[in-house]
Amino acid sequence: MDSELKLPTTEVKIPEGLNMITLGAGCFWCIEAVFQRLQGVDKVVSGYSGGFIENPTYNAICSGTTGHAEVIEVYYDPSVISLSELLEVFWATHDPTTLNRQGADAGPQYRSSIFYHNPEQEILANNLKTQLNASKVFDSPIVTEITAFTNFYPAENHHQDYYNQNGAQPYCQFVIKPKVDKLKKFFSQRLK
Repeated sequence: MDSELKLPTTEVKIPEGLNMITLGAGCFWCIEAVFQRLQGVDKVVSGYSGGFIENPTYNAICSGTTGHAEVIEVYYDPSVISLSELLEVFWATHDPTTLNRQGADAGPQYRSSIFYHNPEQEILANNLKTQLNASKVFDSPIVTEITAFTNFYPAENHHQDYYNQNGAQPYCQFVIKPKVDKLKKFFSQRLK
């Protein structure tokens, strides 16, 4: 008898000419704002991935008991930006060394995570993680979870495009804007 928990699955439809990766780096508002600004990124959708209940709500996710991570689905044109470049931005714009935490946001829903969609993504993510750890880019080891994609549920509409719609809000100014500024400083050649 199989005692392993079976996670719900959702189907992914990727438009022709694009690839997709699912990334978690703390609050999805932050990572969404960063990736929306990159050349070659066609669309970013905030949502929940990796959990064991279907159709979770934000309130359920915030309990930390559903197994989901706050994530974004990044649809990108690989002829403009590579997965390697996307992962470089991913690791540079959050702290991948803290388990289940980004700044004041704490809980398993804020874990650093890569949900890969094919073996090539898995291999690349693991190789880059190993290289970053070996070169001691960070003071502590990277704890980013690299796991197979099983499910994604879009977040409620008011969570989509959050920074662009609410940039004057204190959270946006004090938490998200510094990440966007870091992106502009270190990755200016990749901006739209």
